[in-house]
Amino acid sequence: MSNILIIEDEEDLLMTLEYNLKNEGYQVFPFVSGEEGLEWVSRNGPPDLAMLDVMLPGMSGIEVCHRLRMDERTRKTPILFLSAKGEDTDRVVGFELGADDYVVKPFHVRELMLRVRAILRRSGMVAQADEMSQEVFGLLRLDRMRHQVWLADQEIFLTAMEFKLLDLLLANKGRVQSRDILLTKVWNLNNTSVQTRTVDVHVKRLREKLGPVGDAIETVRNLGYRLRERPGDAGVSRLS
Repeated sequence: MSNILIIEDEEDLLMTLEYNLKNEGYQVFPFVSGEEGLEWVSRNGPPDLAMLDVMLPGMSGIEVCHRLRMDERTRKTPILFLSAKGEDTDRVVGFELGADDYVVKPFHVRELMLRVRAILRRSGMVAQADEMSQEVFGLLRLDRMRHQVWLADQEIFLTAMEFKLLDLLLANKGRVQSRDILLTKVWNLNNTSVQTRTVDVHVKRLREKLGPVGDAIETVRNLGYRLRERPGDAGVSRLS
């Protein structure tokens, strides 16, 4: 069940939105001010969708949007603006601020419900793609789409070859990768004695950069390397 945050100071409209969204099967959290809505977010975490009236008393919907986009926890939260201002320039400003959709008052409730459903469907697909692009191994997290690696909450910087090497080992946890396979898949090279030493050097550097998780890269004598199937204690405890 999707959670929808609504911040709308017109109480009749707020009640109408709450009623219709609940009938669609959503869990709704309605508020009449931006301050109250943000306080709810700080206590409960990001909603699946935030519906914001642009012209709110006190903190405007634009300011609420800005704060949601500045917060790491909520920067990807889909935002739908509700506004009586329907000029093209108003819409453009709304989208530039990071809104996913902009609906002009008065609107047909059924159309709004369809827009809500479309936003949630799109965000679900993005979240799924985002999740599929990531590998987590104990304290380690690799993001293929962003080409980034984190150890605990700290980003670590790998060269292109180190990243490809780590990605390959993560994708084949528990299976030995010979030096020949690594040269072919990571470096696109055929085996020579000099080049196999290159693999050893890169593995050594990668282990050092991965800290406690580096111990999970095992040397298999006369064959190559293997990433343990599970990180073990060194890869799951917090860094000191």
